[in-house]
Amino acid sequence: MRITKRLTSALAITAVAALSLSACGGSSPSSESEGEKFPLKSEGKLTVCSDIPYEPFEFTKDGKIVGLDIDLANEIAKDLDLEASIVDSSFDAIESGLFSTQCDLAMSSLSITEERKGNMDFSNPYLDDDLMLIARKGSGITDLESAKGKRVAVQQATTGESYGQDNDMETVAYDDSGLQLQALISGQIDAALGNQSVMGYAIKDIDDIEIVDEFSTGEQLGIAAAKGNTELVEKVNATLSRLEESGDLAKITEKWLGTK
Repeated sequence: MRITKRLTSALAITAVAALSLSACGGSSPSSESEGEKFPLKSEGKLTVCSDIPYEPFEFTKDGKIVGLDIDLANEIAKDLDLEASIVDSSFDAIESGLFSTQCDLAMSSLSITEERKGNMDFSNPYLDDDLMLIARKGSGITDLESAKGKRVAVQQATTGESYGQDNDMETVAYDDSGLQLQALISGQIDAALGNQSVMGYAIKDIDDIEIVDEFSTGEQLGIAAAKGNTELVEKVNATLSRLEESGDLAKITEKWLGTK
């Protein structure tokens, strides 16, 4: 899903600086969670960095931040006897590992990669997610081959962007999936490429847009903590195991993606 091979840019550093101004508690010192070994950015809270909006994982509805990742964040916080506090971050700051200067965890439809493992520690995977190509009905785009050389909307810094470029598409990068879809509907681009979870959710009520191809990339999503924070990762994994064993993880996935 969200993945890039690019080096950390000035944008990422700027984003982190902005985070420090907007996050709850400002520059308050870290505190030890009572009965736990890992420090917290804000006492009594589990601070989670997330790039909003990215439906259906994290977005604002009726004035509240909701989504699949947010439900998981609340479950993790509950098990730790903490309150989840969501910080809106740039994805550049998250995927580079700089989120750890401001947040305890990063949960933003974050793909587990070997490169990122050098900058952060990951939980066990909580979702498998591959890529999907969508287009307007009657566009003439029916598969990967027919999309080559076409203008294809992707989200910046995602697997969709790198996959499209690797397969000779003329990628046009947008900040979020909503802008991708708007560009496709308005005819500014020929097709859109993104993860099955996001693209499928986006077009579920749009009759004029169809799925034309799907690609297996073996992508898995995980929850990230600062490098070396093994205690917190173990707690996250314990919550994920509880949810999986109880069937609640499948219920949360079905709630937001329509599938188990």
